[in-house]
Amino acid sequence: MASLSARELLRQTVHIGAGFLALTLRWVDPLQLSWVAAAGLAFNTLILPHLGGLGLWRGEEGRNGRAHGIVLYPLSVLMLLLIFRRQPAVAAAGWGLLAFGDGAASLAGLAWGDRKLPWNPAKTWVGLTAFWLVGGGAVAALIQWVAPGDYEPLFVWGASLGVALVAALLESMPTRLDDNLAVPLIGALLLSCSLWSEGYWSLLASPIWLMRLLTALAANAVLAAAAYRWKALDRSGWIAATIVGSAVLGFLGWRGYLLLMLFFLLGTLATRLGYKSKAHLGVAQERSGRRNAWNVLANGSVAAICAVFSVVTPLPQLFYLAFAGAIASAAADTLESEIGQLRAGPTFLITSFKPVRVGTDGGVSAVGTTAGALGSLMVAFTGGIVGLYPARSVLIVAVAGFTATLLESAVGASLERRGLVGNHAVNLFNTLTGALLAVGGTRLLS
Repeated sequence: MASLSARELLRQTVHIGAGFLALTLRWVDPLQLSWVAAAGLAFNTLILPHLGGLGLWRGEEGRNGRAHGIVLYPLSVLMLLLIFRRQPAVAAAGWGLLAFGDGAASLAGLAWGDRKLPWNPAKTWVGLTAFWLVGGGAVAALIQWVAPGDYEPLFVWGASLGVALVAALLESMPTRLDDNLAVPLIGALLLSCSLWSEGYWSLLASPIWLMRLLTALAANAVLAAAAYRWKALDRSGWIAATIVGSAVLGFLGWRGYLLLMLFFLLGTLATRLGYKSKAHLGVAQERSGRRNAWNVLANGSVAAICAVFSVVTPLPQLFYLAFAGAIASAAADTLESEIGQLRAGPTFLITSFKPVRVGTDGGVSAVGTTAGALGSLMVAFTGGIVGLYPARSVLIVAVAGFTATLLESAVGASLERRGLVGNHAVNLFNTLTGALLAVGGTRLLS
């Protein structure tokens, strides 16, 4: 345990120990407890920097005079309590992922983590596994403690371990940003949707559904293989595309699959368009335009999850819209980037409007932005034409997809450009934002 210092052990003890406050949500209203989180945020932001002897800061944090993780922890808890104030069990579970899952990953990774993750050498297999199992156990225990008898225990454990696995993978993504904010919030959102699915999964055991899903799997394996031969995917991308495509075709049917194929074709053609010119500028898609698993999952995982939830929850229309918003934002982002890199005009940084070179993270151009807007509109219009959602939602989905890609450009300019996040994390943010905006916009205007 040479790599686990006494300072880090104290830090993680406090990190984990604060999670036990989530137990009080069985009796205390989330809004009342949010005052405690707000007080903790104020203390960690304004007072703790002036106290040098607590031993909670890492060496670099002490030299810089600020510790982002210690500030983001109470901020994350505060957001969980406010966003999920009507679902105290979900707020507690998100807190549990943050406190127990992340804390266990840090301790186990430092103490016994020799084997590094191939996609992120800063993380280990031991840490990822600890996050999954300890975080999943904490989520299940907190749900059953805060909301006793509301859900079947076996369902709770299955949903908790599934959500914790997704959260563990998110936590393992290569990024220099502290994960105290995004991981618990996304995990809590996924858990909230998962809890709606209780009692619906048994539908998939029927022969009709089994045949439908197997047919979707076989069809997508063949189509993904064709894309691999066409050099649009590499081998890992082939596998990921098979999974994403099977989920969409199997659960949403041909209507949702048409939107997915439209995005894939638009994105592939835009990538191939002027590829030599983009390669000469050093901004072309790597591996001769072939997408790998991370590319596919960053752009397609949100849509695939929405497709599944459209069947296993009582809210299909909500997830139809979320699915379309995710696809529209992915199409807008891809077209905006690929078309905008063709020397089609001056490029400006979206946060300052200063001229930048083509391909700069967060850079936008008139032609690229127009292409992105048209891509989002094409996806939204197609969804309305095939009846995936009402015609009145077409403009909402189009605006949601386009707005998401503008926000994604802002993230690229402020974070990705500084090397704090990678492109895959930014793409995931884009599709999740598109999904949420499509749903939020529809509810706001309905």
